[in-house]
Amino acid sequence: MRSFPLRRAAAISAAFMVLAHSTSRALAKDCDGRGSQTDLNLCAGENFKQADATLNAVYAKLLKKISPAGQLKLRAAQKSWIAYRDAQCAFETLGTIDGSIHSMVVAQCLEDLTEQQTKRLQRQLTCQEGDVSCGGQ
Repeated sequence: MRSFPLRRAAAISAAFMVLAHSTSRALAKDCDGRGSQTDLNLCAGENFKQADATLNAVYAKLLKKISPAGQLKLRAAQKSWIAYRDAQCAFETLGTIDGSIHSMVVAQCLEDLTEQQTKRLQRQLTCQEGDVSCGGQ
């Protein structure tokens, strides 16, 4: 029997943990698991598209609310955030890159980070007057 180096075993364990977490997320997001992997991939992709549409709506609303200087900063921040999101998900899903589950895992990662960003921007929409943590208002 061949023994695996500790690093390789840890990498395999991490990949399985990501896979298990991703599968449970798919089931929790109305991707009920009764279809094929292709169906699950499509469902996860639709969930991400919906999350992205919500983010874009909040982003547009915030742009209208803030000062011109704030708009410049928000646009720059959002551009950087998109690059971060894409790079982070590419890193987090590396363990599934050769599998049929990969596109689902990527979509779930993108959805998760997009939902977090939406919440962050929504907080900016509900700032109280004098709140110094609110950008460009």
